[in-house]
Formats: sequence, structure tokens, C-alpha cells
Amino acid sequence: MIGGKSVGRALLLTWLVLLLATGAHAQTASQAAKKPAAEKPATPPAAAETRPALDPKAIDILKAACGRLAAAHTMAFTAVVGYESPSRLGPPLVYTTKSEVTLQRPDKLRVITLGDGPASEFYYDGKIMMAFAPAENLVAIADAPPTIDAALKAAYDSADIYFPFDDVIVADPYKDLADGMKRAFYIGQSNVFAGATTDMVAYVSHGVFVQAWIGAEDKLPRMLRAIFLDDPLQQRHGLELTDWQLDLAVPADAFGSSKASSATRIKFARPEAKLPPGAQPPSKGKASNTQPPKNQ
Repeated sequence: MIGGKSVGRALLLTWLVLLLATGAHAQTASQAAKKPAAEKPATPPAAAETRPALDPKAIDILKAACGRLAAAHTMAFTAVVGYESPSRLGPPLVYTTKSEVTLQRPDKLRVITLGDGPASEFYYDGKIMMAFAPAENLVAIADAPPTIDAALKAAYDSADIYFPFDDVIVADPYKDLADGMKRAFYIGQSNVFAGATTDMVAYVSHGVFVQAWIGAEDKLPRMLRAIFLDDPLQQRHGLELTDWQLDLAVPADAFGSSKASSATRIKFARPEAKLPPGAQPPSKGKASNTQPPKNQ
């Protein structure tokens, strides 16, 4: 601990420094007042913005990552999603979910969501899709279109099922990204995230500002942080992607579940919330990059 004498000396030294600085400033100001004012140089015109809205280096990194994902016939990874939601005190709370994802292009997908929140399982085999709640032993089963992309849209339209990592698993990730891209720029490299060197890029697409960490060597995304630009609270959403396996051998029975098939059937439908009198429900539409995760 600092003693009283040390504190006194410190205060004295601080006072002396301030006194000297004040005196020097006054002397300089007095001398400046005696000299005729020099003409100010003409202010140069503001430099035009030379940086392109779409930085080529950032675009190359995004294209490489999207190309790597699109080229994989089979894929497995772990997705940890974190998103903020206002608390009763005002500052946001963070909620998280963890999902184990396996897919086989063009028509097979399995998503096992372990928590937080209620556990759920989603299976799609190119013909049917099943949404299974194992704790409640309830399942919804519906006919499905013949591609993963179309099945994702059908699941959202019919039952409000949405996966925050859908940009990673669609057939052409870069096309979906580029269609709404307004800005993109390169930030630099990180050597501490995910145990590998990653390239950091930021971009604006479909009304979302995203910062992405992408493996410099393997071109696989490791983390995405997003803010919806029309969100007045500027809440942050995070997606961490780990345990990547590309072109792995996937068992033929991986995209179905006998336990789910034998569970109690319920209707494959949207969980519409009860609205106050006179209120209108939101319009049904395509799941998109601007659709935030659902609260658990």
C-alpha cells in the first residue's frame, strides 16, 4: 500500500508539473499575441474516397471460403450460436444453442440441437422432413422438396424452422451472399482464434453487418459476428463453427430416426403466437439472411 508521505509527494509533484505547464502555455500565448497573425494556408479540398465499396481482397477470401463449402459433397460441423436479447434491467442477456450438423449434397440434412433450450432434431432425406422433440416424444413429418435449399425454405414457410448457419449449407453460399452485398473490406489476420491463423473480413449483405474469421489455410469459416442494421438496439449475434469434416463417409441411415418416426405425431405447422386484439401477425416469407435466431 502507498503511505501518506508518498501520496503527499505525488500530489506536490503533480501540482508543480501543472504549474510549470500552465506558465509555459501562458508565455507562449503572450509571445504569439505580439506577432502578426500569419495567413492560414488554403484548406485543400477533401480527398475523394478511393477505397472501393467491395475490397477485392475481402471478396477473394469470401469467394474461397464459399467455394470450399460448395465443393464438399458431405460435411459435418458443430455450430454454437449466441445471440443477445434485452433483459428486464435493460442490458442484453446472451442465449446460446449448440447444434451438430451433417449433410450430404444435394438432398440430405441432419441437425441435432442439444441446448440451451429444448433439445430438437431435424431430419431431411430428400423425400420427407421430420422435426422431433425428444423430451416430449413429439414429431412433425411432412413431404419435402428434392434439394436442401428448397427444404430449408419449406421448413421455414410451413413451420417457422430456421437455422442461423443456413448460409453455410446452401448449394451456392457466395451467390446468396453477393446478391445483397453492399460493402466488404479486409481487416487483417488473427493468430489466436480457433488455434489457427484466420483472415478477418467485414461485409454488409441483406441489411446485416458481419465480421467473419476465415481460416487462412483451409478457407473454412470459424466465427461470424452479426448486427442487423435495422435493429434499434444493435444486438449482436454470433456463430462459432468448429469440428469441421469435409467429404467424410456418412452412414446411409444418418438422415432418419426410428425413434422419431415412432413418436406421437403433431401437425407440421408454424407455432403462431397469440396476439393482442387488433394486432396483425407477420407476413409469411422466405427464410433469409436477415432473419434473426428465435428465442429459446
